Amino acid sequence: MFQAIQQFDESILFYILEHMHTPFLDKLMIGFTRLGDSGFVWIAIAFALLLFKKTRTCGILLVVALTIEYLLCDGILKNLIARERPFYAFPDVELLYKKPSSFSFPSGHTMSSFTSATVIVYCFKKLGIPALFLAALIGFSRMYLFFHYPSDVIIGAILGIATAAFVILLAKAIRLTNRVSYQ
Repeated sequence: MFQAIQQFDESILFYILEHMHTPFLDKLMIGFTRLGDSGFVWIAIAFALLLFKKTRTCGILLVVALTIEYLLCDGILKNLIARERPFYAFPDVELLYKKPSSFSFPSGHTMSSFTSATVIVYCFKKLGIPALFLAALIGFSRMYLFFHYPSDVIIGAILGIATAAFVILLAKAIRLTNRVSYQ
């Protein structure tokens, strides 16, 4: 089964590499990856939400969710699974951006993005679609740049959604929020 997943992963990566790369998309995908570096865009959004009383609860949810996501992804899963990144398996592929130093599985950029986007969907329905779209673009950029296998990104998205759902349910259980909505 793992061999079938690996073959699927490699076929998708090489399809992207051979059929989708253009100078314009190269720059665009580097830009999306930079937005996701260290959760930058999502931390900035959380900070902005914390500044205003009306959105503070959502900001707290986002900070807690991102903290749990980081501990789970970078603190536990990456080191436990220790999957090498695609550029180690295929060293002849020219990278367009600086090499990440951590392991590949799951994608931290994708996990933090989908964790954040899910919290944003919960708090702000109208902003949910753009947040999910940005999360998907950040995740795709990781495959485009040959930093992650598709399964790293898919599982990162699923775990990100699950992490946000856990935090939202926990907040409801301790009555931090019944339903945050800032339509």
